[in-house]
Amino acid sequence: MTTTTEAPPHDGAWFDALFTAHAAAVHRYFVRRLASSRDDAEDLAAEVLATAWRRRDDVPVGGELPWLYRTAGFVLANHRRKVRALPVAVVPDEPDDVDPADLALGDDRVRAVLARLSVRDRRILLLVAWDGLGGDDLAAVLGVTRGGADAALSRARARLRTAWAQAGRVPDDVDRAPEGAPAAHRAARAADDEA
Repeated sequence: MTTTTEAPPHDGAWFDALFTAHAAAVHRYFVRRLASSRDDAEDLAAEVLATAWRRRDDVPVGGELPWLYRTAGFVLANHRRKVRALPVAVVPDEPDDVDPADLALGDDRVRAVLARLSVRDRRILLLVAWDGLGGDDLAAVLGVTRGGADAALSRARARLRTAWAQAGRVPDDVDRAPEGAPAAHRAARAADDEA
């Protein structure tokens, strides 16, 4: 006799819990990536959540936030294809609500270095640094294995180090292994430094 464990139903209560747990994170995802308009960030976050409701049976139990971030990446890409560029002169000098992420983007050197990276490297670094994703969640967002996500993050960090060095400024924490990183990760960092 075979028994199967069914996933909880993706009903209104499920969506209410999803919204309560993750709506703010999805909104922050867009706020950090759209300097032009907080209204756009709200609209795009709503679009992601509406997609989660429409495709609720596709949202994996326990992997809701990575699924939302992956969907947000697609929604943002579509939005950027539709919107024309915002001249730098229109971007306000001071943000309304001071968010460390906004302050970091206000730094011309940070912006210049990030611009040197590929879209994929920027996305990986920002998902880890701004959105706080760990290895398994990053893998889910990227649609790769955990090892693939770790390798992609390592390569993105290496290219960030190179870009900072070319810009003439290397932050102190770029070469530091993340807290809780396995010994192999720290050893690989040390080997990179010796090479």
